[in-house]
Amino acid sequence: QLQVASFGGGSVQPGGSLSLSCEASGRFSSIYHMGWYRQAPGKQLEMVATISEHYTTNYGDSVKGRFVISRDSAKNSVFLQMNSLKPEDTAIYLCNFQYRLNVRDGGREAWGQDTLVTVSA
Repeated sequence: QLQVASFGGGSVQPGGSLSLSCEASGRFSSIYHMGWYRQAPGKQLEMVATISEHYTTNYGDSVKGRFVISRDSAKNSVFLQMNSLKPEDTAIYLCNFQYRLNVRDGGREAWGQDTLVTVSA
């Protein structure tokens, strides 16, 4: 199975920057999709950014032009650089890995731990 360790987060003033990262470990064949999601208080889970095994990226409309997702496939890691942060970016952020245990596996997913990001003056 795949285990996920999450890093980063914290508090920052509006306009500031923060970075998040997650690293996967354990027994698996491949990680084909990585992503970041967030959930603000009282709101539903929202896709922030995803990156495929071919490095194709996709961003939520609210973060386009401000956030950058990247991955290091050799290190089974995904990163999120968050710039020009706004108070409405305040949320719990979670990373997501979609992976296979072996070549015959249909696909599974694992989530990182809750990482709080707070943007306030």
